Amino acid sequence: MKIVGIVGTNARQSYNRMLLQYIQKHFANQFALEICEIKDIPLFNENHPAADPESITVLAEKIAAADGVIISTPEHNHSVPSPLKSVIEWLSYRIHPLANKSLMIVGASYHPQGSSRAQVHLRQILDSPGVNPRVLPGNEFLLGNAKTAFDSEGNIKNEKTVSFLEQCISEFIKFINSNKLIDQKTKTIPDQEKTVQALTQSVFASSPKIQWDANYDVVVLGFGGAGATAARFAADEGAKVLLVDAAPEGSEGGNTKVSHQLIASGDNFDNLKSYYKQMAEPIGIDDDVLNTFVEGLVDMNNYVKKYLDVEPFSIRKQWIESDLSAVTEEYPEFSGVHSADMTVVHEGIADAALWKILRQKVVESADKIDVWFNSPALHLIQDLQTKTIIGVQVEHEHVVRNIQAQNGVVLATGGFENNQQMIEDYLQEPYLSPIGTTYNKGAGIKMALEVGADLWHMRSYESLGQLHGLSPKQPKGVRSKYATNIFWPILFTGSIITIGDDGTRYFKEDDINRHGHIYNHGFWRIPLSQEHPAVIFDQKQYDKIQADNDNLNGYPDILKFAIKANNLAELANKIGTNADNLQQTITDFNYFAQKGKDYAYQREPKTLTSFSENGPYYAILMRQNMLNTQGGARRNSRCQVLNPNGQPIAHLYEAGELGAPFANQYAGGGNLADCLISGKIAGQNAAQVKVDIQTPTNTATMVQPAMQVTTNNLGSDLQKEESFVTASNQYLGKSNAGMGDEIVVRITLDNNKKLENVEVLKQSESQDVSKEALETLPKTMVTKNTYNVDAISGATRTSAALKEAVKDALSKVE
Repeated sequence: MKIVGIVGTNARQSYNRMLLQYIQKHFANQFALEICEIKDIPLFNENHPAADPESITVLAEKIAAADGVIISTPEHNHSVPSPLKSVIEWLSYRIHPLANKSLMIVGASYHPQGSSRAQVHLRQILDSPGVNPRVLPGNEFLLGNAKTAFDSEGNIKNEKTVSFLEQCISEFIKFINSNKLIDQKTKTIPDQEKTVQALTQSVFASSPKIQWDANYDVVVLGFGGAGATAARFAADEGAKVLLVDAAPEGSEGGNTKVSHQLIASGDNFDNLKSYYKQMAEPIGIDDDVLNTFVEGLVDMNNYVKKYLDVEPFSIRKQWIESDLSAVTEEYPEFSGVHSADMTVVHEGIADAALWKILRQKVVESADKIDVWFNSPALHLIQDLQTKTIIGVQVEHEHVVRNIQAQNGVVLATGGFENNQQMIEDYLQEPYLSPIGTTYNKGAGIKMALEVGADLWHMRSYESLGQLHGLSPKQPKGVRSKYATNIFWPILFTGSIITIGDDGTRYFKEDDINRHGHIYNHGFWRIPLSQEHPAVIFDQKQYDKIQADNDNLNGYPDILKFAIKANNLAELANKIGTNADNLQQTITDFNYFAQKGKDYAYQREPKTLTSFSENGPYYAILMRQNMLNTQGGARRNSRCQVLNPNGQPIAHLYEAGELGAPFANQYAGGGNLADCLISGKIAGQNAAQVKVDIQTPTNTATMVQPAMQVTTNNLGSDLQKEESFVTASNQYLGKSNAGMGDEIVVRITLDNNKKLENVEVLKQSESQDVSKEALETLPKTMVTKNTYNVDAISGATRTSAALKEAVKDALSKVE
């Protein structure tokens, strides 16, 4: 195989040249890469004499003779360098060597994002009429911090980066081979069908020679609330199901697992429909989709009783006197709000109770549902002519597998909270700190786009917590903690304010949280986030926070983030904000406090206290957080994924936060309700036997893939047998009180019946939250010779489960 590599810059020293040289060397046994420079090619000029420059002619001949092309581009001013754009102009003016050529984009940059924006622009340029190569979707190889990425011999130093590059190149080779098959077949079919095939952009369009590694009736992508529900109901319909998740075992569950476990519900269809329509305004929602969702809300208590086998618990009816009653009426000014309720599966919240039931339903159907952890879905497999989804490509145990789906595939991979490029492209935000799972990276959106799906609600997302959705600043990629205003008013009552990047206030700090939305001239909208917002307070407020710290649920150690300074100018310098603006903001706020009226943002007078004239002063740097995104593929009331013409893509379904039916404003519990409602509909529809593939009526126009299957079952990660042995003075204990599945411990006692060792033999707790508890509590128990030790902050449920398991083991001691 021969590939041309184009250095996308005319610079003498280029890390993109080094990247191509590394690819040339590292993959020499798979293909021959000829590296082509553009530094001697003149700038494009359409007034040039009739013949193109010889340098362009030579490059075009090399491209035409190659099996594929790799362009390595740096990023200049958020786009590709002008010399590269000029070369593409030449290659699409008189001659068109890139047309229908398999092409891959890579790039290196000084900055951490590694030419990401340049690559997006390059894809748009290449999609232009007259250029039109077949560009490999996804597989974005971005080499950031290029100055330190290579060793002295020009090799990429980071092993994970090399591994990812190998994966991307492997996909490109498959892409080239797939396109060759398409080209060979195109030569033998009528011109009208050629036009249809030319529009096909799916990477893994089926060919008669496709080799299936396994065969299932239904494949569900994503083991969160929606995916678990879809898999369970598909199995209930008699389907054999494969359920895969990108997260390792213990970290599955998506946002459902770490949510408050509140499920939106209600008692009147007309009122609830009016309420949800008002929340979306002025954005419209498909009427059939909205009707289906609201029907589910009205029936939610019956759903919980019938399908989850527990008695529903009503927040409105049972907790009406508590502060939590405000949660059920997030938008009290909208008509119909009094019909809104929230249901939980027992009298408790934020304890993974709902998630554990949904997971258990999957476990109970283990004879019909195979589960793969740590197995990301890579691509949907689409029939070339019918556009039917016939399978999925999944990487399982580091092997890429082609999995046939006889009746349907359900996309339930969640949103794109942890995909920086998508956050920038769709939300126009620099960074949003995740408070849910860190495994939602927009995989479902990429797969849907590859097979021609339409998108909706891409701008909608939710925050949560104190100060409209701010959390103490954590490093990127680390989950943030949060607290809501109704639980801890100390962050907006007293000599305390919140400032934006320029040192001024930018919202009313005492507004009750509405999932990150701020009132804006008649609507509640999520504001453009600040790069480094900060909470500012003085010494007397510091003392109040310290005294009230025990009452805080979400921020038990918030003062550890505090930055101290002797005066406001020094504080501004330390946090990187405008000192004059900060001083004026404090001066204005003190005036408001003295007058008993916040003239800027109308904060309640009782929350205003003047700042001390003398320091010290404090700042806590914050980030706007991200609860979840709502955007994804457009769906209908049957949860079928639609193309831009509003027609279903056959055999493809969607459930949960990926493509949720929420736009603009949002009320809590809606996403969990949708997980249960859309998960059930998607799973049941996907399980129905499809006659379009089973018994084709026109084999002349319907290309049937060869149904070659090496095996129909590659096993399930849930079927691993577990047997725990004990020796003398050892005892086993169990608990289901944690955030995940069962915790099993083994304790060892010395001859005096004192704790000598505590081992955690089995657990599926979230590692980012529970790691400290799992590592330190067993040691503390041994040191203190008791299970009854202090819980680890931020891992209350895991701590309780460990203590309960050890207590259970101790109860077996004679």
